[in-house]
Amino acid sequence: MSVSQSSSNPLYPNTGGLLEPIPANTGRKAGTNPGQGTRTHTPTHQAHTRDNLGSPVHLTCMFLVPEYKTMFSSLPHHPRFTLRLEASDPVPSFIDRRWRGRVEQRKEALQKLVDPLIPYLHQVLPNVVLAKGKPPIKLVQSVGIQTDYRDSETQTDPYSPEYVVRPGSAPELLTLASLTWGRGLPAGWEEVKMITRAREKRAWEAALPPLNDLSQLQKRRKMMDEMERKEWAFREREIEKLQEIRLKVLQQLLKERDAKQREIQATRMDNRWKLLQEEKEKKLTEIHKGHIRAIRRITGKMKNVEGKRERHDVIAEYANYGSQIYAPLSRTGLFPDRDSEKYVVKSNFLNTYEGLLELEASLPDFVTQPRIKVPKPKVMTGYIRRTARREMELTEMYQAIKMKDMVVPEKKPLRFLVKIEKPVPRPPTPGVQAPPEGEEERELAVICLQKLIRGRAIQNMMFEGKEKRIELIQELRTTHALQEDRQLIKKTEKQVILALQRQRELEIQIINALKLWCGLLADLFDYLSKELIRLQEERRIHALAVLAERDRRLREAEESGLRQLEERRRREEDEIFKQVVRVHQETVDCYLEDIIFSNLESTADEQAREEIHKVAEEINNIAYTMEETASAVECRVAGFAPHQLLASFLRMLLWALPFPIVFSTWAL
Repeated sequence: MSVSQSSSNPLYPNTGGLLEPIPANTGRKAGTNPGQGTRTHTPTHQAHTRDNLGSPVHLTCMFLVPEYKTMFSSLPHHPRFTLRLEASDPVPSFIDRRWRGRVEQRKEALQKLVDPLIPYLHQVLPNVVLAKGKPPIKLVQSVGIQTDYRDSETQTDPYSPEYVVRPGSAPELLTLASLTWGRGLPAGWEEVKMITRAREKRAWEAALPPLNDLSQLQKRRKMMDEMERKEWAFREREIEKLQEIRLKVLQQLLKERDAKQREIQATRMDNRWKLLQEEKEKKLTEIHKGHIRAIRRITGKMKNVEGKRERHDVIAEYANYGSQIYAPLSRTGLFPDRDSEKYVVKSNFLNTYEGLLELEASLPDFVTQPRIKVPKPKVMTGYIRRTARREMELTEMYQAIKMKDMVVPEKKPLRFLVKIEKPVPRPPTPGVQAPPEGEEERELAVICLQKLIRGRAIQNMMFEGKEKRIELIQELRTTHALQEDRQLIKKTEKQVILALQRQRELEIQIINALKLWCGLLADLFDYLSKELIRLQEERRIHALAVLAERDRRLREAEESGLRQLEERRRREEDEIFKQVVRVHQETVDCYLEDIIFSNLESTADEQAREEIHKVAEEINNIAYTMEETASAVECRVAGFAPHQLLASFLRMLLWALPFPIVFSTWAL
């Protein structure tokens, strides 16, 4: 077997690098070359030699020697034990420990290709699987049957026997024939009220006046109206009850829905909070790592301000036990205390109850009960310090002043004092004073307290005596521990102590869980309070924004109303101005037209008059000349022709003149 296989020993899984490779019986002296013992220098042989030199010696030929000063140390430069080789070597000196090369390796490789042959006492092939024997068949078996229906589903209505009604009779029990099991049966308070009401109704029907009595017809109608009103009132009350029940059911459903909604929201909030917490933790770790790197970088720069490069001093590192050679940094990937839990001391005295009892019994008395006595105050003699001397003087002065204040001055006797003897007074009448209210109860309470205090003092005295003589008591207990009742008491004490330990562990777990939940609840309440404050501020800001928006809209409405009023007034003023201007223009036009028409009429009249005068003069002149030259016939013809010519001329002139002038001339 190779030396490197010794690390697989479960007793000593790790030696912490304290064991140096010690080749035994290799056929060479110490200090010679490993290759001098053989002439083979193949790579495989060199690798085997290197592994042999780098692996520890088999631990079966070694024993541990503890170092008491560093027994509980986990540092490599302060080992807690050392390994020493035994004087006797189990391997004979004539056996060569060198590796035999590829010959043995090929055999081992061939052995790994097949399964191992396990020898048996009987001749059975190793690759044959035997069939298991069949279990014996039982002649009687118990078989259970389970149906697909429950008892509540297969339950039917109770059996009701058939019945025959006597002619002419109407049993009251038949009125309940409509009630079935689960719907009215078994009868409850509501069914009892229904039966009572049906009886009252039958009694009322029997008390009604008959129909053939016409004198009581009005009374019968009145009674029926009252009963109808009562029926309607009863139905309204029943409907209100049903509505209240439905309302309660609806409220319960709404509450359940709200509770489910709150649970869903709480789970969503928790999930969201967990995600945000994880993101926050990741960011914090990244920031912390960056901070550490930056601080480390700044520290390195501060150490080397000038920027000089120092050479690696190996001797100084090995001389300094605080360097990374002995205590490497964990961020570089080296953990000196890895698998340190394997070296935890596991003792039977600390893990079991019997071990604890044995350990307590083995310890002396002064370990559990310290024997320390309070020293008596020393009397100061010889030299006294100034502070102590002043303190003593001040104390004496204070006592003297106090005694002076406490002395009562004596009264001096009078010079002319005459004693007047008074008659002997009669003795007072004996009487018994009534105790004040509550005095007896107070005395009884004081007596009870005195009894309790005396009993407690006696218990303390007994406990102190027991503690002083505990060793004798333990000795007596150990002598009588073999008795059955004592063993039972020991077992019960053991069970009680174990139960108390378990209860204490459970309480510690509950306290830790409560602390964790309290922290989570505190963070959650803090977050919810902040969210509540934020929502309140948001609602307040929203309300202010809504109020501002409403004020803005009101102002805009007022401004728009004023603007519309001003525009309407401006349009009215523009229209008034236009109408006034139009009236002025029409007035001016009418005035000018009147002036123009009056001027035209006057000028037309004057021109017409002048022309008529001119035409008349010409006609007169022509007539005078014609009268003088023409004969009488010719005179008549000549007289008729001018009239025709004058008429045609006047007609042409009238059509040529303007309209008002035509009328004026026509009037002429």
